[in-house]
Amino acid sequence: MNLFLGLFSARVAYASVDTFMNSVGELIINPLINFLFALAVVYFLYGVFEFLSNQENEDKRTAGKSHMLWGIVGITIMMGVWIIFGLILDTFNLRGDIDVSSGGVINVKLPPYNP
Repeated sequence: MNLFLGLFSARVAYASVDTFMNSVGELIINPLINFLFALAVVYFLYGVFEFLSNQENEDKRTAGKSHMLWGIVGITIMMGVWIIFGLILDTFNLRGDIDVSSGGVINVKLPPYNP
C-alpha cells in the first residue's frame, strides 16, 4: 500500500539555494559563456575564409565582411563583460577572496567597513 501511495506523493530533495546557484553557474552558465565565445570566434573565422576564398564574387566578399564584423562585435561584447566583471571584483577588493568549492557555498570575505 505504501508503494502505491508513494507514486502520487512529491519527493523533495533538500538543498540550499547557494548550492543550487553554484551548480547552475558551474554546470550551465560557464559552459554557455565558453560556447558563445567559441561560436563568435568560429563565426569570425568563417567570415575570413569566405572573404578570402571568394575574391571574384563581390556579394560573397560583402557577406564575408559582414560575418567578420559581427564576429568581432560578439567577441568585443564578451570581452567587455569579462573586463567589467574584473573591474567590479577589483573595485570591491574581492579578487582572491571568493571561495567557490564544488558542492559548497560561496564564501566572500569582505574587508571591515571603516567610514
